[in-house]
Amino acid sequence: MEYDVIVIGSGPGGYTGAIRCAQLGLKTAIIEKYPSLGGTCLNVGCIPSKALLDSSEHYYNAAHTFAEHGIKLADLQVDLAQMIARKASVVEQTTKGITFLMKKNKIDELHGVGSFVDPHTIKITKDDGSEQVIKGKNIIIATGSKPMSFPSMPIDKKRVITSTEALTLQEIPKHMIVIGAGVIGAELGSVYARLGSKVSFVEFADSMIPTMDKTMGKELQKSIKKLGADFYFSHKVTKVENTGDEVIVNVDTPKGEQITLTGDYCLVSVGRRPYTDGLNLEAAGLKTDDRGKLEVDNHLRTSVPHIYALGDVIRGAMLAHKAEEEGTFIAETIVGQKPHIHYRLIPGVVYTWPEVASVGYTEEEVKKEGIPYKVGSFPFKALGRARASMDVDGLVKVLAHKETDEILGVHMIGARTADMIAEAVVAMEFRASAEDVSRMSHAHPTYTEAFKEACLAATDNRAINM
Repeated sequence: MEYDVIVIGSGPGGYTGAIRCAQLGLKTAIIEKYPSLGGTCLNVGCIPSKALLDSSEHYYNAAHTFAEHGIKLADLQVDLAQMIARKASVVEQTTKGITFLMKKNKIDELHGVGSFVDPHTIKITKDDGSEQVIKGKNIIIATGSKPMSFPSMPIDKKRVITSTEALTLQEIPKHMIVIGAGVIGAELGSVYARLGSKVSFVEFADSMIPTMDKTMGKELQKSIKKLGADFYFSHKVTKVENTGDEVIVNVDTPKGEQITLTGDYCLVSVGRRPYTDGLNLEAAGLKTDDRGKLEVDNHLRTSVPHIYALGDVIRGAMLAHKAEEEGTFIAETIVGQKPHIHYRLIPGVVYTWPEVASVGYTEEEVKKEGIPYKVGSFPFKALGRARASMDVDGLVKVLAHKETDEILGVHMIGARTADMIAEAVVAMEFRASAEDVSRMSHAHPTYTEAFKEACLAATDNRAINM
């Protein structure tokens, strides 16, 4: 079989790219090594983790806030097996939806491990050992990433686990030690903290979510600390050992001392690595850099012009929606269109509660680059809608250019900020000023009023409700 486009990998970037290729009239095939489509995001990442985050938040509210709302419950319990089963059902519905989209768009769905025979030829090795060979005029590598670890933290998938195993635990840990307080560690750590686990975060950096604006890390720590979590920042893990019924974690403190943490589970969430294993890249004339990534040009072409790459295997943040934009970008590039991606305006989100969302420059970045700026912020506790729902933790922080008032960055922590950040993205795509947003009518009472008020605060300190 010969195709206009072969996509290797069916995560958000791969399946989005395949659909856009098909929409543009290109004969398209997609190759997936696992039985279901959707990649890490739909199967063991974005979607299942959000299902558990929502379930655990419902339980936590039932246990801690329902009484104040006037809702009385008796004999409240966690049915972890049902939570896991519901999560699995959500995953199944979502992945079946992707299969439907492949059929709808007449995309050939092929299962097995795809590897290069030569720059235009892909061999698909199926689970039963049989092989199929196909050819493509263009090939898109969208194979994603896998959880990363270090030799001092051997993953056994029993007591020392990754995010994948954390989504299918059979019991609620008594004490979960989370190595890494970034996005994945914060989300899954908060799930089990809300279900009653003692959670200890050990982070090499000096704050939670260290790649985001420092204010967001400080505010998130305040919220998660209310769940009883402990934090060990600027600490280095030197050894993790599973002794059978418990895990022993040896840690170096900032003062050069050594401490030992003992728990029944250890979640290693120290980042993810590009996954190109088994692709036989050499046969296509490709190689990865020292970080395992494929180098691409501004058109997302590799060093072999008809082979493209996207998502976690190339430069940039490992985000599902970044990969989706790149899938569309590549499809449109193949047919001669001139698409564009503004990478600075791809938002980042942490789905804890409160949620954290960010787009544009952080305050640390504008300082480093010497950009003149001003800051406006507004706390959720001053927001009528937040008080009504008892979601008063958090704030919205707006960075604007000191001379032009153009919005440079927006950083939010609070209820529904994962959805609210889209307004900031739209404003920044059109290069709006803080005053532009502050003069737009926002419905009252809503959480989005916090964005307007923060823009007012950045515009000559004009916030109304603070």
